[in-house]
Amino acid sequence: MPLETMQDLLLHQLKDIYSAEQQLTKALPKLAEHADSEDLAQAFRDHLADTTRQVERLDRIFTKLDARPGNVVCQGMKGLIEEADELMEEDGSEAVVDAGLISAAQRVEHYEISAYGSAKAVAALLGHADIVKLLDESQAEETAADKKLSLIATTDVNARAAGTDPSMAARV
Repeated sequence: MPLETMQDLLLHQLKDIYSAEQQLTKALPKLAEHADSEDLAQAFRDHLADTTRQVERLDRIFTKLDARPGNVVCQGMKGLIEEADELMEEDGSEAVVDAGLISAAQRVEHYEISAYGSAKAVAALLGHADIVKLLDESQAEETAADKKLSLIATTDVNARAAGTDPSMAARV
């Protein structure tokens, strides 16, 4: 699809985000299964529920725009998931692997936060206030997931991975 108008760009961005979220619906259950920390596994399961709602919002957006998601593959998300897959294959300390999974998951969250923000800016420019609202809800969920991952890392996983008392890390 040629990018002739800002509407074309918005549709391209939305299709890319849709692909990213679809890829995540397959990756998150594997991450949850592989996580040693129950808090981390639960965070991945919780984010799967968020991701499912985000796909539903995107479906509503495509309906509003009388468009379809198409066959776009988000290469950025594909690469981020491949990096997480590599971590899951590593042998070693379960806590260290969990710390790596948190890092990989946070890169995913930051990618999504940026993607939703960019699409919101274009949608706002085009006067799609209803679409901006839906994208904002998804971006807020991504930000909350990132904060939850940071909390798990700083209050438990990273300290265990470093071989220190997690209660000491919480005081920093």
